[in-house]
Amino acid sequence: MTPHMLALSLGFGGVILATQIAHAAPQCAPRDAMTALLAERYGETRRAIGLAGGEVVMELFASDTTGTWSITFTATDGQMCLMASGAGYEALSEALPTRGARI
Repeated sequence: MTPHMLALSLGFGGVILATQIAHAAPQCAPRDAMTALLAERYGETRRAIGLAGGEVVMELFASDTTGTWSITFTATDGQMCLMASGAGYEALSEALPTRGARI
């Protein structure tokens, strides 16, 4: 196999892997089971809440101890899905800029 073909093969494999990760189905469970998992495994508690699309509740869970965070969506049927998670959580409280101030 020539170096050019090897590079193309590795590149193509990377694209396939990235596509599989990007399209992975979210993990879903009843809301009480999901919140218990986030609390027990990661020490995360709810930090923020909002509506997404009128019928879905978005919640941010995080832990000051572990630094982990999770974003979930809960549908009207009570199913909660983990949409994103990560590390390095840091709570911020920033004031809004004054009118006319440069950002």
